[in-house]
Amino acid sequence: MDGGLFSMMKLKKSLLILDVITILLVASAAGLVFFYAPLEAVMGYVQKVFYFHVSSAWVGMLSFIVAAVAGGVYLKNGQRKWDITSYAAVEIGVLFAIIAIITGSIWARPIWNTWWTWDPRLTTTAIMTLVYVAYLMLRQGIDDPEKRARFGAVYVIIGALSVPLTFMSIRIFRTIHPVVINAPNGTSAAFDMAPKMLLTFLFSLFAFSVLFVTLLWHRVELGKAQDELEQKKLLSND
Repeated sequence: MDGGLFSMMKLKKSLLILDVITILLVASAAGLVFFYAPLEAVMGYVQKVFYFHVSSAWVGMLSFIVAAVAGGVYLKNGQRKWDITSYAAVEIGVLFAIIAIITGSIWARPIWNTWWTWDPRLTTTAIMTLVYVAYLMLRQGIDDPEKRARFGAVYVIIGALSVPLTFMSIRIFRTIHPVVINAPNGTSAAFDMAPKMLLTFLFSLFAFSVLFVTLLWHRVELGKAQDELEQKKLLSND
């Protein structure tokens, strides 16, 4: 059997196994959220959104950091697989950042009596998301693959500065956004989690992290196929 074909089959099998594991983990996380974690005394059922909201926000920020790291590696060695990885991570990050904003609004409506408020955490999250939406749009306007990759690498490295700002916003500024632990002076008090709630929260973060890896792997493989097709078209036009 051809070595390349064998490697491809092995890769597909590994990805299929990861798919199954991911489905089981996400389903288990949902089960813990709805059937294991107790109701929060004040917020009631709407607090269940918290587990998905924070996990989505975590994946969004993780994706943007991965994109910046991959962009840095691309600038160092020029290998296109790192540009593909960076672009894929940004796409996933934007998706989960939007999910975090939507779920946050659903959570906020009955608690704050509004879908949106210009709280520092909400504002910085919106800015961070728009920074990467702009990246996706601007990148589409560059036809040359090498220029597009270099532009993308520099952009995601600079754009990554918005990630720690978003994360630290509720610890730097006065805010009504809840802090899970260690609420500093001047911010909203942290809401304490019962042991079952904490276990569910940590498991949800883990499940969503594995989901990120799975989605990234799939998107990178698709990106490689798209890049190969683009390179063939460029060669045929020369």
